[in-house]
Amino acid sequence: MADKLLSSKDNFRHEFEQGLVDLLDKDGIGSFILVLANASFDKHVHDYTESCLLKRYKELSSYYQYALQEGIILTEPEDDVLVFLKLLAISINKIRPTEFRREGNWELQFNHMRSLRPARVSKDKFSGTEIPFNEQAFNFNRPFLQKEEYWNGDFQGKHLSIFYNKFPFARFHSLLVPDKQACINQKLNYDYHSYIWKFAETFAANLPGLGLAYNSIGAFSSVNHLHFHLFIKDHPLPITDSRWTHNGGNTNYPLNCHVFTQIKESWEFIECMNNKHIPYNLFYLPGKIYCVPRRHQCDVENPEWSSGFAWYEISGGFTTFNHDDFSQLDGKTLFSELEKLKVDCE
Repeated sequence: MADKLLSSKDNFRHEFEQGLVDLLDKDGIGSFILVLANASFDKHVHDYTESCLLKRYKELSSYYQYALQEGIILTEPEDDVLVFLKLLAISINKIRPTEFRREGNWELQFNHMRSLRPARVSKDKFSGTEIPFNEQAFNFNRPFLQKEEYWNGDFQGKHLSIFYNKFPFARFHSLLVPDKQACINQKLNYDYHSYIWKFAETFAANLPGLGLAYNSIGAFSSVNHLHFHLFIKDHPLPITDSRWTHNGGNTNYPLNCHVFTQIKESWEFIECMNNKHIPYNLFYLPGKIYCVPRRHQCDVENPEWSSGFAWYEISGGFTTFNHDDFSQLDGKTLFSELEKLKVDCE
């Protein structure tokens, strides 16, 4: 698959940003919310889209204020309406840009825009690690989502769709959905595990910093439709640091992390977790995968400053929505919260 998007980091950035500008031309507050969230996360994206964003905000806010005053029935998805009403209450000028800082071994971010995100299935109370696919629930085949798909094509004999992440917490944060029309639920099998492993290996040289992640059901996956998170980070995830024992160092990570360099060996471990119904988060890097079994999301109460621990948190990065939390959280607290999720898969 030789495609401009995946041919270099510069080309990826250009296609990613231009796609956001093009998305603003499409009707709907959903598109606006997505572009604003990506702009608030990345200054380069903000500068590229700013004039278009401000123009669109004036148009949409004027219409929605009029519609609400006149009792016009809103036809947009309820999630988008709720988020846009929050934006009207705050004002676009009061949305603060994402900030980062290091706290000992960990990465913290203040992500104001993501605080507006609907919870979806990540807040559902349930047991187990598998839910049957439900075409009536939120999934990547819903018509209103198709405009958020910014690339599709064939790779390794499968059709692949790449969507923008509506509320990003990593640079170039995207969602990879293989064979989306097959309506596969969020349960990993060997075929798709191998597929994503090969994707990471194939494009690593073109896209330095490329990584992919997976949340199982019960590990804060918010959409029950098989998908993976794509990101291109300037700095490695904390879980990859050489100080940790799983990387050959002398310091124990707060969770049991298993590192594999072979597809088959890693799949045997993942299959063990599937069979034992143990939730897990995965991190695919070129030629390597980090596998982290963890307690079910319903078994541990989230700290007040977090909406839940998915792949980013499990890898040592933490998203906060309140600036005081962002400034005051310390490494001991972060270690302790991760340790509460510790589980073995033996």
